[in-house]
Amino acid sequence: MIDLTHIEKYKENNRIEAKKALGGLPRSIWETYSAFANTIGGIILLGEEEYRDKSLHTVDLPDPEHLISEFWNIINNPNKVSVNILSDRDVTVEEVNGNHIIAIRVPRAQRSDKPVYIDGNPITGSYRRNGEGDYKCTKEEVLAMTRDASIKTQDILVLDEMDLDVLDYDSVHRYRIRMKTYRPGHVWEELEDVDFLYKLGAVGRSADSKLHPTAAGLLMFGYEYEIVKEYPHFFLDYQEQLDPNTRWTDRIVSSSGDWSGNLYDFYFRVYNKIAQDIKVPFKVEGGDRIDDTPVHTALREALANCLINADYYGRQGIVIIKKKNKITLSNPGGFRIDVEAAISGGVSDPRNSALIKMFNLVDIGERAGSGIPNIFSVWNKQGWPPPTISESFEPERITLSLVIEKSGNKKVAIKSGDKKTAIKTAAHKQAIIEYLTENVSAKSSELAALVGVKSSRIQVILSEMIADGIIESNGGNRNRTYRLKQ
Repeated sequence: MIDLTHIEKYKENNRIEAKKALGGLPRSIWETYSAFANTIGGIILLGEEEYRDKSLHTVDLPDPEHLISEFWNIINNPNKVSVNILSDRDVTVEEVNGNHIIAIRVPRAQRSDKPVYIDGNPITGSYRRNGEGDYKCTKEEVLAMTRDASIKTQDILVLDEMDLDVLDYDSVHRYRIRMKTYRPGHVWEELEDVDFLYKLGAVGRSADSKLHPTAAGLLMFGYEYEIVKEYPHFFLDYQEQLDPNTRWTDRIVSSSGDWSGNLYDFYFRVYNKIAQDIKVPFKVEGGDRIDDTPVHTALREALANCLINADYYGRQGIVIIKKKNKITLSNPGGFRIDVEAAISGGVSDPRNSALIKMFNLVDIGERAGSGIPNIFSVWNKQGWPPPTISESFEPERITLSLVIEKSGNKKVAIKSGDKKTAIKTAAHKQAIIEYLTENVSAKSSELAALVGVKSSRIQVILSEMIADGIIESNGGNRNRTYRLKQ
C-alpha cells in the first residue's frame, strides 16, 4: 500500500481517492466505495487536500473517531449501501506529519457481492473506477456483474426458445470422432446424437419437457447465425499480422458464412495456425513419432482458457492476434478470482463449467486451476519472457500475451526448470503493476527493493514489461524512472 509518511509524493489515481472531509463525511465517499469494490480495490483518504500541482497534503481532522463511527453506521445500512465488505482493520486513524487522517482500504469485492451499489438501486447506484475517477456503470456492466454473481455458471442455461436444429451436426460428429480417439470405449460411444448431447450437457430438458440446446451446446456446436440470436455481440476473430505493411496476412472470423462459426470448429482452425511455427524435436515413442511438445500443450491451454472463460454477452468478442514473435488472446469478461490466484494455481472459478467439461472430454484444457501456472512454467523452461495477463474495464476484458522468442541476453534466460520461478516472476510483475498504479513513477532501485531482487534481475523484468507494452521509461541513466504506459 502507499507510504503515508510521504503522502506528498502521491496523486489521485485509479486506486487512491483523497477527500478533505473537514465538514464531515463527503457524500461522494459512497460512490468511491462502490467504484473501488467493483473494480480492483483502492484506498480512500479522509483529511487530505489536493494542491494545484495535484500533490496530496494532510489536514488535521478535528474528530476522526466520530467520522469513523458515522461511516460504520451508514455502510451497515442496506438502504444506503448494498453490502459492507470491510472489516475493522480496513478503517484506521493515521497520524501523518502531526495531523490525524483516516485511511479506508477497500478491497476488490468477491463476485458474489457484485455489483456493490448505493441508494437501493444497482442500475443507477453502481460505480467503477478509471484513471479519471469514479464513473456510473452502464446497465450492461451491471448485468455482467449480476450474471457472474450467480452460483450457477452462465452456460448451463436451457434455451427453451430454440430447437435442436440450431446445432451443426457435422461439428458434433467431428467432436465425437475426437472423443472416440482419446476415450475409446467410453460408455456414451454408442448413443444416438441427441442422447449423447444430453449426457454431454449440450442439450437439456426445459419446463415444457422437451429437449432444447443449452447455452454451452449452442456456443460449442451451433451455427453462428443462431448463436447471435442469444448472444448479439458474439464474434470470434483470429488475425495473423506477420507483415507490418499489411493489416493482416490471414484472418478467420465467425461471421464469414463459409464455416459453422462455433467454438469447437474455431478452436481447431486457430490452434493449427498458432502452433504451426513451433519447432517439433524428432521423438519416437512405441514406434510412432510424437509431434507434440509442452509448448503445444500450453498453447492449447491458453486457447481453451480464452474460449471457456469468456462472457459471451460482453462486447467485442474473442480476439486472437498472432505476430512474428507474439500471440495475444483476449476475451470479454473480467476475472472471477484475483490475478495472483490465477497465476499461482489451485483455485478455479470458471464462468462456463459446461464448456470445460466438453473440452476436457476431448483432452483439451485443465479443470483444477492448473492451466495458467502450466503456461507460465512452460514459458520459463523455454527461456522466453514470462506471459503477461492484463484486465481492463469499459468494457471488461482479459488479455493474455505470449512472447515466443529466445532472449539474446543469456542472463535473461532462466535456467531453472522449476515452475515456481515462472510464478515468482509473474508475481513480481504484478507487484510492480500495483505499485505503479498507486505511485505515478518509480526508479528501478525502488522496484528492486519492492520485490526483493538484485538490480540486474529487476532490469530484466522491467525490459520485458517495456517490450510487452505494460510500462514505459523516462529519463536516462540514474534519473530513469518507470511508469505504467498510458
